[in-house]
Amino acid sequence: MKIAILLDPLDSLKTYKDTTFAMMREAASRGHAIFVLEQHELFVRDGQVLATIRQLHLTGDETHWYRLETTQEQALHVFDAVLMRKDPPFDMEYLYATHLLELAQRQGAKVFNHPRALRDYNEKLAILRFAEFTTPTLVTREPEQVRTFLSAHQDIILKPLDGMGGMGIFRLTAADPNLGSILETQMQQGARTIMAQRYIPDIVKGDKRILLIDGEAVPYALARIPKQGETRGNLAAGGRGVAQPLSERDWAIAKALGPTLKAEGLLLVGLDVIGEYLTEVNVTSPTCFQEITQQMGFNVAGMFIDALERAVV
Repeated sequence: MKIAILLDPLDSLKTYKDTTFAMMREAASRGHAIFVLEQHELFVRDGQVLATIRQLHLTGDETHWYRLETTQEQALHVFDAVLMRKDPPFDMEYLYATHLLELAQRQGAKVFNHPRALRDYNEKLAILRFAEFTTPTLVTREPEQVRTFLSAHQDIILKPLDGMGGMGIFRLTAADPNLGSILETQMQQGARTIMAQRYIPDIVKGDKRILLIDGEAVPYALARIPKQGETRGNLAAGGRGVAQPLSERDWAIAKALGPTLKAEGLLLVGLDVIGEYLTEVNVTSPTCFQEITQQMGFNVAGMFIDALERAVV
C-alpha cells in the first residue's frame, strides 16, 4: 500500500510514545510505503485535491529517525489510504482541511477517519448521542444555568468544547469563592458555550482511554491517573498512564458504541471513560497505542494496520 499521512511537523513527534509513529513503524514493517504532508500542504488546483508530499523512510535511529525523499505534488486519490492525524485544536483551518479531504474522497481517495465524521463528532458534544452512558451533563452559554446545575450537584467539572490535553478544565464546588470569575473567563460573558458535568470521584482511579478500531475494542485501556492534587488525568497535564484490561462496563460501552461509530466511517476512536461514565469521544487523533503495547504486550498498531488493510481492499 501507499499510505499518505497528514500530520503535525515531524520534528514535533515524540517517537517513544507517539501513536502516529507506531502506525508508521508497523506499516513500514509490512512493506507499505509512507508519505507525509502537513495541513498547509493540502491544496486544490483545477478542481483536483493535491498535496505537496514527501516519501518518508524510517532509519531506526532514535535521534534522526526519518529520511525524506524529494518533495512532489500528488493527487490524493493515487494513494491507497490517507490518514488524517493532525492533532487538535479543531480550528477553522482544520475545518477547511476536512472539506478538502471530503472532496478528495469524491475523487477516489480513501480517507480515515471520514472527514465528515471529523466535523460531526465534536469530541465533547459527541457523548450527548449516548446519554445512557454519561454522568449528568449541561451544555450552555448561560452562566445562571451553570450556577443552577452546580447548586443541584454541588461538585462539577467545567470544560471548553474545543480543548485538548486537559486545557481549560475547572473543578467547581458550590463554596468556590472564584465561581463568578471562572464563569466569566470560561463563558466570556455568555458568548462562549461550555460543558458542565457532575464530578466523578472515580477520576482518582484514572481517566481511561478505550480504543475502538474498526468498531472493535482493544482489550486493554490506558488509565491516566492524575498526579497528586490534580483533577485532570491527561498525560499532557502530568497524569500517569497505567494499562489495564477493560472492565465489564468498559466492554458494554465499547460494544454499544462500536457499530455506530464504524458506520460513520470512524476507523479509529478513543473513548474516554471515568468510572462508569463516558466523558469524551475522541476522533481527531486518538493516542495511547505505544503505552498499551509497552505495558501489556498487545500490538495495537498491528490491529490498526490490519483494519486499514481490510478497509482499502
